[in-house]
Amino acid sequence: MLQSLIPRQRRILMTVDAVGGVWRYALDLTRELITGGDSVVLAGLGPKPSAEQVEEADTVAELVWLETPPDWMTRNEPDLDGLPQELCALVRDYAIDLAHLNAPAQAVGLDLPCPVVAVSHSCVVTWLRAVKAQDAGGEWTWQRDRNRTGFDRANAVIAPSRSHAAMLEACYGPIPGLSVVNNGTRPGPVAARREAVVFAAARWWDEGKNSVTLDHAASLIRWPVFAAGSVHGPDGQVAHFSNVAALGSIGHQEVRLLMARAAVFVSPSVYEPFGLAALEAATSATPLVLADIPTYRELWDGAALFYNASDPHDLAKCVDGLCCDDQHRKRLGQAAARRARRFSLAKQAAAMRDIYGRSALSVAEH
Repeated sequence: MLQSLIPRQRRILMTVDAVGGVWRYALDLTRELITGGDSVVLAGLGPKPSAEQVEEADTVAELVWLETPPDWMTRNEPDLDGLPQELCALVRDYAIDLAHLNAPAQAVGLDLPCPVVAVSHSCVVTWLRAVKAQDAGGEWTWQRDRNRTGFDRANAVIAPSRSHAAMLEACYGPIPGLSVVNNGTRPGPVAARREAVVFAAARWWDEGKNSVTLDHAASLIRWPVFAAGSVHGPDGQVAHFSNVAALGSIGHQEVRLLMARAAVFVSPSVYEPFGLAALEAATSATPLVLADIPTYRELWDGAALFYNASDPHDLAKCVDGLCCDDQHRKRLGQAAARRARRFSLAKQAAAMRDIYGRSALSVAEH
C-alpha cells in the first residue's frame, strides 16, 4: 500500500551552483535520471552561470536561479534565511516529489511534504580539517552548526567516498542515514596521439587544490605543465603560477580533450571529497599522478602513482619517471581506465534511485 504512494518516475528538485564541481555532478546525474524516466528541475544558487553553462543546462532540464547564495559564499548566516521559502515555492509550483540538495545546509528550515536527500560534496568544516589541520570555530562556528542541523533534517545524507564520510563523522559526530554513493562521469574522448605535456585541472584559487606545490614541481619537471581552471575565486582569492602554463577557465569539452591528449594527468589536491577531474582523465586512459590523500588512495590505489602531497620534488620525480618510460605510461593509463569503469553514471544513478525510494518510503510511513 505504502509503495503505491511512491512514484516510480519522480519529479526531482536538485540544487546546483555554477562555480565548482557540483555543476558537472548535477548535470551529468540529471541526464542519467532523465534517461530512466525521472524529470528534474535545477535550482541554482550563487554567481550566475556562463552562457555556455546555461546553453548546456537548457538541453538537460529546466534551470531556475534563486536569490539566496550558497552557504560557503557568505559569512553572514541571515543571508540564507530566504532559501526555505524559495525552495518550498519551487516544490509547490513544480509538484516536486523529492528534493535533492547538493549541500546539507540547504535542508535547514525546510518544511516539505516530500523527502529531502542531502549530498555533502564538501564543506568549510572538513576543508579546514584537511587543509589547515584545524577545527571550525569562531567565525565558522555557525557553518558547522548549520550543517549539523541540515544532516539531522535530511531523510538521507550522501557522501561521494568512504573517506569523506569518515571525515564528516569525525567533524560532526554520527550522521543518521549516511550512505556512500561514488560519483560517475561520461566516458572521455580518445585522442589520436598523446603529447609530451603534463595536464592538471582544478579551481586553483582554492587553497586545497595545492597550486603552490604544482607550480614548484613544474620548475623541476622536464615536460611543460598546463593547468586549466580559474585562478580567481569569488571571494577575492588568487592563485599565482610562475612555472605552470595557466589556461584559465575553458570549456568542459575542451578540458576533456586536453586530458585525453596529455601524456600525464596530475592532481596535487590535499582536499578532495571525490576528485571528479581524476576520474574524467582516467576514462581517457591518461596515467594519473595523485597526491597521497585518503580519498585518492581509496579510489585509485593500484591504478595511479602517488606522491607526498606537500613535496614538489616527489611530484617531479614521479612525473619524470613516467616521462622516460612510455610503456609504464601506457600500462598506468590502462589501469586507470579499467578502474574508471567502476564509476559509471548508470551505477551512480541506480544507487541514488534506491536511496530516493527508501527515503520516500520512510516519509510515507510517517
